[in-house]
Amino acid sequence: MNIVYVHGLDSDANSNKGLLLEGYCQENYPDIEVHRPDLNQAPEQVFSYLTGLVTKLSQEAKTVLIGSSLGGYFSTLVSNHTGCAALLLNPSTQPHVTLQRFKDDASQNTLESCSSFDGNETLYTTTGGWAITIADLHWFAAHPLLSIANPSKVAALIKEGDELLNATLSAKFYSEQGARVILQNRGDHRFSDFAEHLPEVIKFVEELSN
Repeated sequence: MNIVYVHGLDSDANSNKGLLLEGYCQENYPDIEVHRPDLNQAPEQVFSYLTGLVTKLSQEAKTVLIGSSLGGYFSTLVSNHTGCAALLLNPSTQPHVTLQRFKDDASQNTLESCSSFDGNETLYTTTGGWAITIADLHWFAAHPLLSIANPSKVAALIKEGDELLNATLSAKFYSEQGARVILQNRGDHRFSDFAEHLPEVIKFVEELSN
């Protein structure tokens, strides 16, 4: 089996959760290969890369995406497109909205308010080197999460204490689409207790892939 770990914003191939997942599988599930791509690119490139990777890996063995935060958004899109299973950790459902926090004028909260910006102007550069632009926000807006194509193959672990994303909004979207949602008390956006949940994560992966 293959697991593709899809990191979130301000992360990279060496994300803490990705490394923990890989180490746990190497020790306890040597038949599971964990892939940790660096996805600090424009969203259209990320989507294209992940779609190609999943399609290739799926020809060889069962493949499951595990996506954190913005990685949860991409994992949902790729799952809809390829039919692969996906486990989401505090997934972002409206990046075209939430990423607007990087605009200079915080009082404006609509994508239309960005019209005065140069589309290629950098709003924020992630620690991994992705320079987020207005054009990227428009890409996200043009690729909204409106439905889940394969709800039986999608599950979301969501922390009620997520300080960055609206946990209620995420839980509502996935549950209404028929995906399995597990709301966990308190916690934080980074899923700091991820190591404690690794046995549960692998259990979900195995169930979703069947």
